[in-house]
Amino acid sequence: MTPLLLCGVACLSACHSLSYRPLSPRAIDTTVVYQSSQLLDDQPQIQRGQPRPVVDGFGWLWGIPSKLLLWDRRVENHRIGADTEVAVANYLALNDLSSVRVRLNQYRPGEDWRRLVRNRSVGAGWRYSVGTLSVLGETIIPGRLFGGDHYNPFTNTVHIYSDIPAIALHEGAHAKDWSRRRWKGTYAVAYLFPVVPLYHESVASRDVVAFLEAHGTREEQAAAQRILLPAYATYVGNAGGYALPAYSLPLYYGSVVAGHAWGRYQSHQLLR
Repeated sequence: MTPLLLCGVACLSACHSLSYRPLSPRAIDTTVVYQSSQLLDDQPQIQRGQPRPVVDGFGWLWGIPSKLLLWDRRVENHRIGADTEVAVANYLALNDLSSVRVRLNQYRPGEDWRRLVRNRSVGAGWRYSVGTLSVLGETIIPGRLFGGDHYNPFTNTVHIYSDIPAIALHEGAHAKDWSRRRWKGTYAVAYLFPVVPLYHESVASRDVVAFLEAHGTREEQAAAQRILLPAYATYVGNAGGYALPAYSLPLYYGSVVAGHAWGRYQSHQLLR
């Protein structure tokens, strides 16, 4: 098959997957959860880093490729507005995620190391191996400089650098997903393997859509479709690249283009 044809196949497969699986609304079932009471403290659940113009300016520049990929200047802009903070605060409250810490453009490695030790809901073997490496990575390659919205299950901490409510909700949904996993460390390590993240990301995105259907406006639902679909498409493209490494670039960018197209179509349908 030619690279162009492969790109088309990737786009079609991405559109089919995206329209029926990852963003079809399905709330995460948290009837049974496994959380560590040692993570509860008297500090604010949502914390915000102090403005650092030079550091944040570097972070904004470093995030330009991600801004272009997702076609949104708010991606990794390192200035989190009130709407994004309120969105994630409401999500955590309504889902009873009281032990989750949220860092809005904040670098607090010392506290994250302490949270790693206290997070007894993850087995010590995983915490002091893969978990240690994850916090070490956050310490020496700080998101405050290099961006990368993410959830760390070993510290039960959400890190946000983009001023986009749907992204903050998506990372909160990862925390919700992990809260119901008894074998959290194993579930986290599985994410490191090729293709597997498609499942984790699908679960989180579908929960966001379900949450916004229940608690959001049509405009908020449409905005989520426009950002979450191309974001998920990056994982589809990566999976295609593992299967056909010779065509990894056309598969990756073809999937992203398809994600943007489908996201805008879904958004338009919501706002009709």
